[in-house]
Amino acid sequence: MRSICVFCGSRTGSNSQYEKVTRQLATELVDNSLTLIYGAGDIGLMGILAEQVLSKGGRVIGIIPNHLCKKEIVHNGLTELVVTENMLERKQLMMTRADGFIALPGGLGTLDEILEVATWKQLGQISKPLCLINSDGFYDPFISFIQNLVDAGFMDQTQLELLPLMETPEQAIRFLLSSTG
Repeated sequence: MRSICVFCGSRTGSNSQYEKVTRQLATELVDNSLTLIYGAGDIGLMGILAEQVLSKGGRVIGIIPNHLCKKEIVHNGLTELVVTENMLERKQLMMTRADGFIALPGGLGTLDEILEVATWKQLGQISKPLCLINSDGFYDPFISFIQNLVDAGFMDQTQLELLPLMETPEQAIRFLLSSTG
């Protein structure tokens, strides 16, 4: 395990705990000599995470589609910036370059990325570990909805294991480092 792709919001959210856990994750990444791969933004939790990793001497790779370079503020101080043609290429590159995945709180883009990784895992396209940091219960409603899919017969109970919840960044890093996928 050399690199972790982190999915998170381009906003900070309404709970100060989200920023706190983001800073803690940055420390864990650097302390474990893990390269951060993320969406290249300089705003929201994305910007906080990248800036914290960089300020602690860590390595940060940002991957962003060309059309978002115009809409979002791209972090200019990254170790490496990769600009893709579209979102699909961005996600494929993230999945190829990362050895594991962590989701912090975020919006639709974060959910899209989580579900993309989980789906690829379910279909056997990748075997890299994924976990969600359930900061202050953020992902509880999401997991309840996924449980509804199980209860309605659209998923097996074992597929919930594709979305393990971790309470802390330290727990998430330990999970990824000890995981075989």
